[in-house]
Amino acid sequence: MKANSLSQNRPVAIWLWIGAIMIVIQVLLGGITRLTGSGLSITEWQPLLGALPPMNEQAWIRAFNQYQEIAQYKYVNSHFDLQDFKSIFFWEWFHRDFGRLIGFVFIIPFIYFLIKKKINSSMIVPMIILFLLGGLQGAIGWIMVKSGIGTDLLYVSHIRLAIHFMTALLLLCYVIWFALQISVPRESLSTEPSLKKINLGLLILLSLQLIYGAFMAGTHAAYAAPNWPAINGIWFPSENILNQGSFISDITHNLISIQFIHRSLAYLIMIVVLVWTFKALQLPKRSFLHSCRFIPLTIVLIQVVLGVLALVYSLTESKLIWSILHQFVAIILLSCLLITYFYSRGEKNLS
Repeated sequence: MKANSLSQNRPVAIWLWIGAIMIVIQVLLGGITRLTGSGLSITEWQPLLGALPPMNEQAWIRAFNQYQEIAQYKYVNSHFDLQDFKSIFFWEWFHRDFGRLIGFVFIIPFIYFLIKKKINSSMIVPMIILFLLGGLQGAIGWIMVKSGIGTDLLYVSHIRLAIHFMTALLLLCYVIWFALQISVPRESLSTEPSLKKINLGLLILLSLQLIYGAFMAGTHAAYAAPNWPAINGIWFPSENILNQGSFISDITHNLISIQFIHRSLAYLIMIVVLVWTFKALQLPKRSFLHSCRFIPLTIVLIQVVLGVLALVYSLTESKLIWSILHQFVAIILLSCLLITYFYSRGEKNLS
């Protein structure tokens, strides 16, 4: 990409990076909403009127009465008073409102850039895809909430949670990739096929790991074995612990299986990142990938430590902070590996 084109694209790229940061914050708010059990506290969807919380005591009582009709209140939170309800309502309301804010941050500058002709014809289709992904994410979020209203579900299914989580990360990755495409000069890229393959493998492994991270949060699988490095005193769970149903059921619903897979993937990713680091050390010193060679490994090591802390403190009051930090660093790792993959694709493969 030519220097003058990069200069013209800079405002759009900055806008996209701001959007990416906001998506990261929104994903973390989603994590807090899940971990605090707040996801079903608002039982209706009002795109405009719902932007404001209940504005008086009568409105709060009405919202609380609606919450009292669902299974989560009846079987889990029947001890809640109005003040308890307000505490979980806040996180779901904040999560939804921040999503609305993201919509405005994307739509209003988009219109401005169109008027000012900052968006060229090559950006139109990617922009349409971006908005479709954003709309899809909002729809999936509401479907998740709707699934827990008028049913006997106490919490939203961890499968639906994983879908919601991964589509949010897909949107994040798409925005980052788009920003890189319109802002990174071709000469900055490296043609490194072997490094590219390892990087792609890491992205696939990390995607699977993120799904199991959502399973961990959605099923509270940490409670089944809140210890490390062994799993309740054993290194490899026996068949009678792991095989308690069909294979698919076991790897998606058995708490020990979910935790064992999540731990194992963490170790595997760490090993592959070490290989990637060794390969990056052999690159020319002036290349971008050589200059950031230790960043993925550093992030992985921090992530493993945070994962252990989130696990061993899962039964304590500090579990929320460790879990959210663990989730945040996972998102940083995903973003980092996406960027390094972009830079390893070579000049001829930019588009």
